[in-house]
Amino acid sequence: MDDTSPQSSGPARSAFETAGGVMRFPKGKGLRLDSGATLDGLEIAYETYGRLNADGSNAVLVCHALTGDQYAASPHPVTGKPGWWSRVIGPGLPLDPQKHFIISSNVVGGCMGSSGPASTDPSTGKPYGLTFPMITIADMVRAQVMLIDALGIDTLFAVIGGSMGGMQVLQWAADYPDRVFSAVCIAAAARHSAQNIAFHEVGRQAIMADPDWRGGAYDAAGVRPEKGLAVARMAAHITYLSEAALQRKFGRELRKDGLSWGFDADFQVESYLRHQGASFVDRFDANSYLYITRALDYFDLAAPHGGVLAEAFAKARNVRFCVLSFSSDWLYATAESRDIVRALNAAGCRASFVEIETDKGHDAFFLDEPQLDRTLRGFLQSAGQMRGLS
Repeated sequence: MDDTSPQSSGPARSAFETAGGVMRFPKGKGLRLDSGATLDGLEIAYETYGRLNADGSNAVLVCHALTGDQYAASPHPVTGKPGWWSRVIGPGLPLDPQKHFIISSNVVGGCMGSSGPASTDPSTGKPYGLTFPMITIADMVRAQVMLIDALGIDTLFAVIGGSMGGMQVLQWAADYPDRVFSAVCIAAAARHSAQNIAFHEVGRQAIMADPDWRGGAYDAAGVRPEKGLAVARMAAHITYLSEAALQRKFGRELRKDGLSWGFDADFQVESYLRHQGASFVDRFDANSYLYITRALDYFDLAAPHGGVLAEAFAKARNVRFCVLSFSSDWLYATAESRDIVRALNAAGCRASFVEIETDKGHDAFFLDEPQLDRTLRGFLQSAGQMRGLS
């Protein structure tokens, strides 16, 4: 392997087990960012499931949401919990390693092995912190393209993702239409709304107001802004659920008999949110949260095309699209998915659309939703027949 080739660490494992590791790109193979900066020494952590077939036609890229990672269908090394999409990826499931070569990578800016604020800056030997360059969804996709190239894959059979993952799907289709056979965008939008930017700003301010944030240099100080990050997670988690789901799960149920007449977690919903915040800080980096939420806020697929979303998909007429939304999702409401479909239609693209009736809110794509499974399976089977996959 010459000095310009990417290097992958991590052992190769059997077909139905996880393989992957960290793909390291040498100096001179930097990632050019929208900000104008170049990120040298790029590292992309990834997992794969299944085997790439002889003609390389069965590769599927699964893109994760804001706080996700590459462990889509394998146990998380920190929490020990099953992969975040284990209910979709596996033998006999919509994404089947017996048919598909499934790739999931940690986004650039993340904190599970890909280059991010907690990574070591090769020019200083110290963690980047806030010297890490700002990133965008398009930058995340460019890094994924570098990974796909390094894995020897020319065209992806499918790019699939929900929430921020769905935004990456749209960016792939807009920027690399010749490398995408089909695209599945779940519970996403073509740009971030003012309301969503506002929620993110609340979370960022909670982190930065924590005395242990130390201007982003908490690693050097040997502390972590856990309280601020926990509050950011609590605020965000509310947006992932629906009012009906919260009422069904918790209502006004108390944790204990009677009221405490104080500020302990009297209500079960309060206890639930505190648990979500406390468990989150064990697996996520505060600065990564700042950077990735900012990347989401900057996302506006139509902006480089004069504000006309259809123009973003003008070269994607050969891509087969499936757009899905959830009826109770108020973070990325169905109306935003319909806007995507209208733009695809205006661009002459082939697009199917399904709104799934559920009271589970935005996070429904992580949960047991049979209609989602049926839709994914049907779309992938149909696309597979056109692709010549068995």
